[in-house]
Amino acid sequence: MDVDAFVLANRPTWDRLEYLVKRKRHLTGAEVDELVDLYQRVSTHLSIVRSSSSDAVLVGKLSGLVARARAVVTGAHAPLWREFARFWTVSFPVVVFRSWRWWVASGAAFYLVAAVVAVWVARNPEVQAAIGTPSEIAQIVNHDFADYYSEHPASSFALQVWVNNAWVAAQCITMAILLGIPIPYILFQNAANLGVNAGLMFDAGRGDIFLGLITPHGLIELTAVFVAAGVGMRLGWSVIAPGDRPRSQVLAEQGRAVVSVAIGLVAVLLVAGAIEGFVTPSSLPTAARVTIGVLALAAFIGYVVYFGRRAVAAGETGDIENAPDVLPTG
Repeated sequence: MDVDAFVLANRPTWDRLEYLVKRKRHLTGAEVDELVDLYQRVSTHLSIVRSSSSDAVLVGKLSGLVARARAVVTGAHAPLWREFARFWTVSFPVVVFRSWRWWVASGAAFYLVAAVVAVWVARNPEVQAAIGTPSEIAQIVNHDFADYYSEHPASSFALQVWVNNAWVAAQCITMAILLGIPIPYILFQNAANLGVNAGLMFDAGRGDIFLGLITPHGLIELTAVFVAAGVGMRLGWSVIAPGDRPRSQVLAEQGRAVVSVAIGLVAVLLVAGAIEGFVTPSSLPTAARVTIGVLALAAFIGYVVYFGRRAVAAGETGDIENAPDVLPTG
């Protein structure tokens, strides 16, 4: 098919449909009938382009136009509460659930690197000497590490932690546009930093303080980062190996999935920030603080497994309903 000739012949129809869609609130009866007719014709055009051309830009443009016209024709405007409920019971958990191999692998690699670095630092005085002088290290392990959690008011500290964690997760999400290639390096940097602190604290005999302070918030906080990293790398891999579907369609679907995860993790990291701001520095016994952290992680995993598995069984992918590039065109 000559795409240029096809576009030239049908552009007036598309432009007219675009015009009617924009005037949806002010259409006359005749214009409504015309809009329905044009919607059916442009849907057919979209079907033809998909089957005869690999022009992703043209397919995307017609898909968007057909989707908007369909919304006008059917009047399918879901209530806001329904969209909100769908997001938390379908869109977010199913994407996290479907990506579990990626983020579990990311977490396992992260903790392995952190453990190796911690052992390396703890067992090598020369490495510690490169990190700082004995007095500087003593200041870190005896004061700075613990004081970090209590030097600011809990509310402002919780906000600061949330912003910092959201930034790390956002980096992983953003790197998805580069096929996820930089994500392992971002994880390595954070794992190495955690390992250095763990090595210094354990070598000084303060490993119990380290675990007591890092575990309550760290479990769910790091899991959120792993999810962001896993979903980002999964998107990159889907572009490299899209399977039997068009690469543009897979990229659009996975891109919307990444956005869903980014939004959902804002709430997850808010919980982590609240725990770090109010629970970690509290006077609660260490066992109680750790238990709160474990319960928060268990609640998140249980939520993802329950709603994610149910959504998978229903054939959901986490994509938006009536997504433009999967919209029926007949």
